[in-house]
Amino acid sequence: MNLLLEYVWLDGYRTANLRSKLKVLANHPSNFNISGDLNVENLPIWNFDGSSTSQAPGDSSECLLKPVRSYVWNRENNHYLILCEVMNSDGTPHKTNTRTQLSKLQKNASVNEYWWGFEQEYFITENFQPLGFPRHGYPKPQGLYYCGVGGNQVKGRNFVEAHLRKCLSMGIELTGINAEVAVGQWEYQCFSKDTLKACDDLWITRYVLYRMSEEYGWDVDITPKPVKGDWNGSGCHTNFSTVFMRDEGGQKYFENILDMFFQRHNTHILKYGENNDQRLTGDHETQHINTFTWGVANRGASIRVPTFTADNQWKGYLEDRRPASNCDPYNVATLIIDTVTMANV
Repeated sequence: MNLLLEYVWLDGYRTANLRSKLKVLANHPSNFNISGDLNVENLPIWNFDGSSTSQAPGDSSECLLKPVRSYVWNRENNHYLILCEVMNSDGTPHKTNTRTQLSKLQKNASVNEYWWGFEQEYFITENFQPLGFPRHGYPKPQGLYYCGVGGNQVKGRNFVEAHLRKCLSMGIELTGINAEVAVGQWEYQCFSKDTLKACDDLWITRYVLYRMSEEYGWDVDITPKPVKGDWNGSGCHTNFSTVFMRDEGGQKYFENILDMFFQRHNTHILKYGENNDQRLTGDHETQHINTFTWGVANRGASIRVPTFTADNQWKGYLEDRRPASNCDPYNVATLIIDTVTMANV
């Protein structure tokens, strides 16, 4: 049976979009490693028209797709999702290839045993409107939707749970889901103890969301503020820790890290998602985009110190609440690793 390889990559827009195309490849034993998993190193490099994805001019439009990770989409049909890095025609990393920048820190991340938990918020939409919103006007104000139950409070649960099951079947460690503060808004938590895989997995979970929404005639909106006014925006809160933070820690150690985050606040904000200013207003459980604060159990701070961490002799993790729902996790992880490293020099 042939292999169906769905090559997936990030385009060159300021907020990267996911793109894909399908390659049919004759099956061969060399395509799989000794454990039976697809061997991405042996998969062919493919190409695409970069002038159609804002990644190349029309007179020199060929960009390359380098396979870096595979996910089983449908084992019975030999159908796989192949996450790819975008390369220039000479084989060097494309300027939009943020994964390559993070991979330079992989040794640092491995030695320090980083753990990552991304809380991805999103709206399900139909005809460009959040699910559950009337054609004209608004539904009842926020209040009963968060972790709600019932047809008047929650929309799209079957789709959300199908997405959860699909991701788990693909080897992605989603640790939970919940309905969010606005109707039609949901969140899932994506966890990994491997830095590159954590970010790869988050991108693929987004791809799976978009891919599955086609079957419902819906779409997914991960912009930071889909509904203007007195409605919560969408974030991608990023929980992180190192082995030292988990096992040794100490209040002074954590305060050094938090101080370095304060010093680099503007650097982080620049790469934490387009239009994040519409979400980080100081309202709706956010700190204003121009202000940095931290606090124990404070969901209105830039960085929340979990109660667990503070009560556990300052051993545990931190939650960066600034990244927007449309952030590039490769950029977020790169900035966090760099900042923690600077704090400990």
